[in-house]
Amino acid sequence: MAATLCTCLADAASLEVRVRDAAGAPLPDAAVYAVPASGPADARNPRPVAIEQLDREFVPHVTVVQTGTPVVFPNRDPIQHHVYSFSPAKPFEIKLYTGTSPEIVLDRPGIVTLGCNIHDWMIGYVVVVPTPHFARTDASGGARLRELPAGSYEVHAFHPNQRVATLPHSASLEATAAASASFVVDTVARKPRYKPPLNRSRY
Repeated sequence: MAATLCTCLADAASLEVRVRDAAGAPLPDAAVYAVPASGPADARNPRPVAIEQLDREFVPHVTVVQTGTPVVFPNRDPIQHHVYSFSPAKPFEIKLYTGTSPEIVLDRPGIVTLGCNIHDWMIGYVVVVPTPHFARTDASGGARLRELPAGSYEVHAFHPNQRVATLPHSASLEATAAASASFVVDTVARKPRYKPPLNRSRY
């Protein structure tokens, strides 16, 4: 789902984005990002990002990074994990380990779905975007993109529970230092997988 932001800004601006579901409820953990109309922005030596394994979960559940970002998966649990992705955007595998992990460079845009070969309920998502202008919505369904240079942008939203991609819609916004955009995303509730009690010899 995308909205086109048409604005000519004299200076760097911020963009307030709101995402809600079809029932009107705020939608946290949505990735929102703005791509310049002139084309994808170049990666500028992005810093490594850590996705922790804590209490046998990926934390955060949804992570947004720019293309070319190195990602590490520190294991904070007292047991081993085996992290993998079969996603076309970045297939990889980090076999059983504790503590630190090797860096995985996410060098193509797309959705990377994370899993653990030992703990079937562990699922996480990395949204790899071709722009440095991105954020993740909070509990109120809101996010702010800061310091956007002057120009026109296509604004996107993605949530891992959305049913299907929908046709883009556009929003013409007046030139201002504080623009806004909103999305309604049709989602489906995911049934949580069974998570057994911690057993250091097995789980």
